[in-house]
Amino acid sequence: MKDICTEKIFLKDVAEHQMIILRHEGLYRHIRFKRPNTINMSFDLITWPGHLCYTGDMGTYVFCRLEDMFQFFRSSHPCQPEEDTQLSINPSYWAEKLAAVDRADGLREYSSDKFRDYFVEWMNENEASTELQEEIEDNILAYAEDGPEEAIKAAMEFEYEDEHLFTDFQEISVETYTFRYLWCCYAMVWGINKYDKAKQRSKQ
Repeated sequence: MKDICTEKIFLKDVAEHQMIILRHEGLYRHIRFKRPNTINMSFDLITWPGHLCYTGDMGTYVFCRLEDMFQFFRSSHPCQPEEDTQLSINPSYWAEKLAAVDRADGLREYSSDKFRDYFVEWMNENEASTELQEEIEDNILAYAEDGPEEAIKAAMEFEYEDEHLFTDFQEISVETYTFRYLWCCYAMVWGINKYDKAKQRSKQ
C-alpha cells in the first residue's frame, strides 16, 4: 500500500516554508514557497487570466476555470474545514479543471486496496460460498500487489464452475489520486491562504 498524502503530512513538509512574491501585477502572479537554503519540497504558484500553474517537486499541474484562479480555489472547497483541520480540498472537482499534467501518472494510479475492496464487497453482496471466496483469494487477490495489468488480467480470466464472472472488470475503476496530486491540492490552498494573509497585513 502506498502512502496517502494527508493534511498532517503536507503541513509537516512545509512547516519551514517561506513565501517569496516574484511577481504581483493583477492576475499575473508568480509566488514561490520554499525552505531557506534548499529547493527540497519547494513549489511555485503562477497565475495568468483563466489559469493557475502549480510547479515544483511534486510535478506540474495547470488548472483552467475562472478568470482569477486564486478565487476559484478559495471558493470551490466541498465544505468549511473541520475544527481540527486547517485546509479543505476538493481533488475530484479540481481534477475536472486540469488543462495539463506533466506526466501520465501524475493524477491517478492503481490502488491495490481499491482492487481488494471491490472483491470483498462483491463476495459480501453475492453471499459467495466459502469455496468461491477461497478461489477468488488464490486466483485474483493474490495478484493485487503485482500491478494493474496482472491484477486486472487475473480478474478477467477467473473462471468458476465453467463461468467467467468478471469479464467486464476493465470497466471497474481501481485507481486513486496520486500522493503528488493530493500534495499539490493542499499546496494550492495553503499557498493562497498565505498570500491572502500577507496582503491583508500590508493594508493595515
